[in-house]
Amino acid sequence: MNFIEEIIEKDIENRKNDAKVHTRFPPEPNGYLHIGHAKSICLNFGLAKKYNGLCNLRFDDTNPVKEDVEYVDSIKEDIQWLGFQWAEEHYASDYFEQLYIWAEDLIQRGLAYVDDQTQEEISAGRGVPTKPGTESPYRNRTVEENLDLFRRMRAGEFADGTKVLRAKTGMSSPNMHMRDPIMYRILHTAHHRTGDQWCIYPMYDYAHGQSDSIEGITHSICTLEFEVHRPLYDWFCEALQIHHPQQIEFARLNLNYTIMSKRKLMQLVQEKHVMGWDDPRMPTICGLRRRGYTPQSIRNFAETVGIAKRDNIIDVSLLEFCAREDLNKVATRTMAVLDPVKLIIDNYPDHQTEELNAVNNPENPEAGTRIVPFTKELWIERADFREEADKKFFRLTIGKEVRLKYAYIICCTHVDKDENGNITAIHATYDPATKSGSAESNRKVKATIHWLSVHHAKEAEIRLFDRLFDSSAPDDNEDGTSFIDHLNPNSLIVQHGWIEENLTLENAEPHYQFERIGYFCVDKEATPQKIVFNKTVSLKQ
Repeated sequence: MNFIEEIIEKDIENRKNDAKVHTRFPPEPNGYLHIGHAKSICLNFGLAKKYNGLCNLRFDDTNPVKEDVEYVDSIKEDIQWLGFQWAEEHYASDYFEQLYIWAEDLIQRGLAYVDDQTQEEISAGRGVPTKPGTESPYRNRTVEENLDLFRRMRAGEFADGTKVLRAKTGMSSPNMHMRDPIMYRILHTAHHRTGDQWCIYPMYDYAHGQSDSIEGITHSICTLEFEVHRPLYDWFCEALQIHHPQQIEFARLNLNYTIMSKRKLMQLVQEKHVMGWDDPRMPTICGLRRRGYTPQSIRNFAETVGIAKRDNIIDVSLLEFCAREDLNKVATRTMAVLDPVKLIIDNYPDHQTEELNAVNNPENPEAGTRIVPFTKELWIERADFREEADKKFFRLTIGKEVRLKYAYIICCTHVDKDENGNITAIHATYDPATKSGSAESNRKVKATIHWLSVHHAKEAEIRLFDRLFDSSAPDDNEDGTSFIDHLNPNSLIVQHGWIEENLTLENAEPHYQFERIGYFCVDKEATPQKIVFNKTVSLKQ
């Protein structure tokens, strides 16, 4: 049990909110969700499920300059892909009229005023945490004047940036957020839902708590950076005398070798350092989905990381571990050769083709088997052969034996080379008595390697993804270097290898284990003529 669950269970025991639990996930639709949001999604929806409550999806669409329907749609898709369904769908813009009415109420009670200062003057007036700020020269306008100006702001009489509405909370709090915070600003910008109906928009700190209140949220779960905003959250609810949800903060997710800033992720996309928001190297949920991560693996990751009160940095290898753990159970096995060299079995019949049985998933007997053709000429991985090898190399080398997976034990005899000394073919002999499943198949050899029949394999593009950054903490630094400077030049390597012939786009499974290599999935750019695979993670860390 984490500390948030302890709070909720105490509330239930005390019959607070009639012992009901109602959470919400409130993203701003100004970008695509990333792995950090996934932790918040799992937490909010998970709490609602655990305590037989509800979880709303509410879009914090209070800034029309940055928001778009594209992001709304992507957020919905990501949440549902993760396996969750919201009880109610809302938008902060649903409440614009009510928020405006409440703002007028605060003005009438002398708790809000219209300020004509510039943003720079307001910031300067707030001062520093150790000393009281300076009151605005417009702070003591009459109620009548403030109402008139605020209504004219709504009517569109004033230009952007010329006036704001501020709450009258005081200028002496050491919490800078509590020094007469801005409630409304003027933005003559069309909204993706309300169009040109509004030219004044509420600030997050004003809209958020009231939106929670309207929806009957009981526990408003936020990340730790909103802890300093909580006094203002409470102030608005108390001043308006409305339902007062409890805001609880937890540590956000930080991964090494990763950035979580939407602004920086947007820069990567706009400057074409990546293929888009769903680039498999991106930490976005759609990027992880395209890379082959499963919803279960991400939910398992969120649960493993847990809920903390202090920020910490999680090693990205834990996310990769969670992917392996789940993919091992669900991925269909297949053989693929990414860096091929030809293997010729000299004593195998020239025109013979054997149909060998291969297991589709040893973790799931119901997955059955498949047929793999075996012939005289095979492809094997170049790394599985060394012409000269030390005692620690157990794979194929001259005079040594290995087992071909699902097939026979072979012994390497010699190699063919071109005029430059490059190996063009490896020669071996096989022992017919050592066929897998036969009486002699238990004969011990030190290694088993995979292979594909040259005449039955199909070419494929294999995209090998690595971490996007080569620094564990990519960031903009005081020495003038940018997080862009930490991009890993080898984060994507494209190879043209061979796959089993029965693997087609039409019958493709969601996830594959390329035996002895790693986990892969078919990319969205694949076509019947050109199948493309993305590497999800390797078999081992």
